[in-house]
Amino acid sequence: MSPAGQPNGSPRRRKITRQTPIEPTLRTELDALGSTVAAKKKRDFDPHAFLATISEGRKFVLFPRKQTIFAQGDTADAVFYIQTGKVKLTVVSKTGKEATIGILSDGDFFGEGGLAGQLLRMSSAAAMTDCAVLRIDKKAMMEALHREHEFSDLFVAYLLARNIRYEEDLVDQLFNSSEKRLARILLLLAHFGKEGKPESVVPKISQEVLAEMIGTTRSRVSFFMNRFRKSGFIHYYGGLQVHSSLLHVVLHG
Repeated sequence: MSPAGQPNGSPRRRKITRQTPIEPTLRTELDALGSTVAAKKKRDFDPHAFLATISEGRKFVLFPRKQTIFAQGDTADAVFYIQTGKVKLTVVSKTGKEATIGILSDGDFFGEGGLAGQLLRMSSAAAMTDCAVLRIDKKAMMEALHREHEFSDLFVAYLLARNIRYEEDLVDQLFNSSEKRLARILLLLAHFGKEGKPESVVPKISQEVLAEMIGTTRSRVSFFMNRFRKSGFIHYYGGLQVHSSLLHVVLHG
């Protein structure tokens, strides 16, 4: 017998330890914990205060409601940072069909395509409300990203989050019903799922714009909005108010 208690020449049995898979709920909690840590780090760095230190190449601009900030086809020579207000991004096809691809708010960047070599704007941006915006020239933005690593990390994280959102929008468009797409857009506009308290009152937005965002007709949007209102998911007291219960439509509708 060998020292292991087996006949000579017999292979030793190795104890195999199976890795227990993480339960979905635990994985969600771990992801949430990671998001909390990242969010805390983000709160510790104030991009608004840092951007104010850029001496050359930046300009504060006020845009009244409905004013164009830049148009599709313009030179992509600057990045914009929203201090206050709402901005709508749209694209127009060669046949003249317009589509809304995003609605941005306080703390969002837009027009960053020029940093990646984009020469002309691929979309248009317009103020949905009165907006205070910081315009940063491409050169000044590149210098700021190289100089301040925390700002660079925050900006990259923002771009990744934006990219994930676009992927989710595509999946939503391909596989979900127009009712689910509308519910998801309303929740996103109310900032459900983002850090901080959700904005239950959605910024003033027409049913035509909602129809453009989800790829359906205004009549269908009107039908679903009435259904949401009768179900208690939304109300129109002092503006469009969205309740978290609307998430039921996205998950189980």
